[in-house]
Amino acid sequence: MRNQVHDLLQEKMEKTLNVLKDELNHIRAGRANPLILDKVRVEYYGAETPIKQLASISVPEPRIIQIQPYDGSILKDIEKAIQIADLGINPSNDGKVIRLIIPMLTEERRKDLVKTVKKLGEDSKVALRNERRDAIDHLKKMEKGKEISEDELTSAEKEVQKMIDEQVVKIDAVIAKKSEEIMEV
Repeated sequence: MRNQVHDLLQEKMEKTLNVLKDELNHIRAGRANPLILDKVRVEYYGAETPIKQLASISVPEPRIIQIQPYDGSILKDIEKAIQIADLGINPSNDGKVIRLIIPMLTEERRKDLVKTVKKLGEDSKVALRNERRDAIDHLKKMEKGKEISEDELTSAEKEVQKMIDEQVVKIDAVIAKKSEEIMEV
């Protein structure tokens, strides 16, 4: 029974870490990263469609993202969608492909991005603490319902804390790696 609580906690913690990684992938670090286009949608035959379904996206140089639509007639639509998405990058269109030239980040902007990254890390840690509270509450209810003993409750709580501590270390590592990537010139 208490293993179910631990399994559920493990699942929730992994989701929290995956959400953090996903959020960090969308933060531009001065290098071309096609993932910044993931949230950009293009109106195509009446449906909001992700760019990656409409075009080939490549990174020919470290600071350039190249978008080549499968259907040349939607080039202007893709360009417009990128401008509307407000990525902070102006697309350049040569009639066949769209190029996004990633500008170098200023030192001040890098520091702001690092602050944002650290805030996302803190938000993830808050989510972990909430998950820990929920797991411990569930274990206490099990103890009240005589499903587990008081000793089992104590050891289960220690196991929950150990799991949370391990996840915090993983979050700190992800945050440190992204911060280092942002500060790299």
